[in-house]
Amino acid sequence: MNSLSAAIVTGNANPELAKKISDELKMKLLEVEIARFKDGEIQAYYNETIRGKYVFIIQPTFGPAENLIELLILIDAAKRASAHKIIAVIPYFGYARQDRKDRPRTSIGAKLMANLLIAAGVNRVITMDLHADQIQGFFEVPVDHMYSSNVFYPFIKSLNIENLCMVSPDTGGTKRASAYAKVLDCDLAIGFKQRGKQNEVANLQIIGDVKDKNCIIVDDIIDTGGTLIKAANKLKENGALSVMAMCTHGLLSANGLQNIESSLIDKLILTDTIPLKKESEKVEIVTVAHLLAEVINSVMERTSISNHFLFN
Repeated sequence: MNSLSAAIVTGNANPELAKKISDELKMKLLEVEIARFKDGEIQAYYNETIRGKYVFIIQPTFGPAENLIELLILIDAAKRASAHKIIAVIPYFGYARQDRKDRPRTSIGAKLMANLLIAAGVNRVITMDLHADQIQGFFEVPVDHMYSSNVFYPFIKSLNIENLCMVSPDTGGTKRASAYAKVLDCDLAIGFKQRGKQNEVANLQIIGDVKDKNCIIVDDIIDTGGTLIKAANKLKENGALSVMAMCTHGLLSANGLQNIESSLIDKLILTDTIPLKKESEKVEIVTVAHLLAEVINSVMERTSISNHFLFN
């Protein structure tokens, strides 16, 4: 399949990443008009024909909810414009933290989001570092689930850090940190946390020896930064020489960025799945544009993407 039978589209959530991806593919972003009525209602219109094309819509679904609505309307508009296949490229899949019923009378938000995308007319989903792998099973269409390890692993290797120790901030991320520790042939430590309520960590302990180690905390999402900051404090308290945090999705809600800047975390490494609201000397961005572009190209060319799964 050539680029003439495919189109790359972006919503307003992360046009910078979409531009990088289109540059990697040497394709021009398709012109699309996203209008808003006075009351905030969204309407989408494709300014070029997409009849019979593979349409890749690049739109992360972090808050506000308008980002999700934009994506749904772009999908619906593409379906009604007779696109052959509609592929939602969702670098950050919102509501992924609601992947199960963890208490009575609560919703499973991730399943609802999957249902909405299917109802809108999506034929395939490309996403990154879902909070829970089983979310792939919420969809009745193929899901290409990519991992940030594809960009973080070479980044870590380039730093040539001695006495390295990979750290999971909680038991849920043990598999991720353990995979890094295995391929990097370094030590592993695990945080054990007890939550009081959402976005609030009541207590955190470190399992493992971190004395005189250079620690890298790996996680999929950083929201307010509470967990990472508590983990960094405990690591330094236990004798760690330095603490770097590495997260795929930098939500940095509320005072998240200020919290990081005033914390004991020496450096925060994020990908550009979510645009950074404000630059900071403590934050460094690693782009996922090349990775997503290669996956999009594989879909267009109908080739395997298994070579991108070094580990997860």
